[in-house]
Amino acid sequence: MLLTDPDKYFMQLAYKEAEKALSEDEVPIGAIVVIDKKIIGKGYNQVEKLNDVTAHAEMLAITAASNYLGAKFLEDCTIYITLEPCPMCAAALKWARIGKVVYGASDEKGGYAHISKNLLHPKTTVEKGVMEQECGAIVTNFFKQKR
Repeated sequence: MLLTDPDKYFMQLAYKEAEKALSEDEVPIGAIVVIDKKIIGKGYNQVEKLNDVTAHAEMLAITAASNYLGAKFLEDCTIYITLEPCPMCAAALKWARIGKVVYGASDEKGGYAHISKNLLHPKTTVEKGVMEQECGAIVTNFFKQKR
């Protein structure tokens, strides 16, 4: 697969997962886990559907990727998330030893970086702002409609 901008390509796929969440009236956040340019896990928020506060997009994507690999560690993987992970998801990414986190929009209220940037594994690299406007707008518009 020849990708000129793999981060944007995979973030577009994570965004499609967020759209699935939106269609189910869930907070529209999506996540994709990739290894060697191959998708091995994906997820979208299903908190309401599953009646489970831990059913965040990242948590579901981590589980799918770990099941695919038959391993608990994801050191060689990148996760693409439409919104900055919350502290719970950042801690899960730490324990999974994810290699790289790429996220779209920052979460000024609930993002992990506002608590501590040390919630991720020390070897995890982070890139933020990929499709930032689109990823932020879908969440902002969701909550505007709820008010």
